[in-house]
Amino acid sequence: MPQTIHTGIKALIDEANAQIETLSAAEAIDAASSDDVVIVDIRDPREIERDGRIPGAFSCTRGMLEFWIDPASPYAKPLFQQDKKFIFHCAGGLRSALAAKTAQDMGLTPVAHLAGGFAAWRDAGGPVEKFEPKKKA
Repeated sequence: MPQTIHTGIKALIDEANAQIETLSAAEAIDAASSDDVVIVDIRDPREIERDGRIPGAFSCTRGMLEFWIDPASPYAKPLFQQDKKFIFHCAGGLRSALAAKTAQDMGLTPVAHLAGGFAAWRDAGGPVEKFEPKKKA
């Protein structure tokens, strides 16, 4: 018997966008120069390796986000305990809307997400660096 999905991805993204701050690429590029801002890249490592990354961005796959934010988690990252603004981005702006809402729901503030994701950043002339994976010995 097929599943009946009551809340689809479009509804989830619309709900997230209604509750979080969304930054344009130009706004995110300006904000990234501040010491009080952390750019959080939630893309898969293969996407980062293929397409490059925003210089200085912190990489946190979407699957580990909640575990890295929660200070009670054995996987907690001290970065998320800092008094900073966290701007989430993915490839195109869908996953980052969900990530920002989740982070905000958990109590992380302030948070925002980058409309259009990495593609919008790159297309707006934001700096991009090639990602060099660690060499295995």
